[in-house]
Amino acid sequence: MPTLYVITGPAGAGKSTVSRKLAASKTKSALIEGDDIYGQIVGGYIDPWKEGNYLTTFWKSCLAQMKIYLEDGFDVVFNYIVSPDQLAMVKSSLGDYKIVFAVIMVDPEVLLKRDSERPAEFQMKERCLVLIDEFKAHNYDPAFIVNTTNMTVDEVVKVVDSEDRFVV
Repeated sequence: MPTLYVITGPAGAGKSTVSRKLAASKTKSALIEGDDIYGQIVGGYIDPWKEGNYLTTFWKSCLAQMKIYLEDGFDVVFNYIVSPDQLAMVKSSLGDYKIVFAVIMVDPEVLLKRDSERPAEFQMKERCLVLIDEFKAHNYDPAFIVNTTNMTVDEVVKVVDSEDRFVV
């Protein structure tokens, strides 16, 4: 049975890098980048963290894509900022599949350094630190958290893919 991997964490923590590497390690997989899905909205675009955003439409689209790939036998790796309530929604919609959930966290100094190495148009700057605080406020189950400050991408992928603590 295919697996759905949901990778979350603050901007700059390494979600996309870990997700790409994880998807590439699978025999048959699809990578769904949440930022790309939300970016499909063009006319009337509103940042997802602002009032009047299109997160309801975004989640409908993401869940539909996840379901299509899972039904066709693909492992799916999805990354985006995912709250515990949104994870519950994913589980409610796709709970017949194995779901692996990991919260990628990193020390604030390392996060700012990683963010500064991104192309200028993708840098979040101080918003990275705001997101760390928001992630801490969500009170995720500690079993789902991976502090990647002193880990390589390969080490993170191995931990997320091999430890039962990440299965929802």
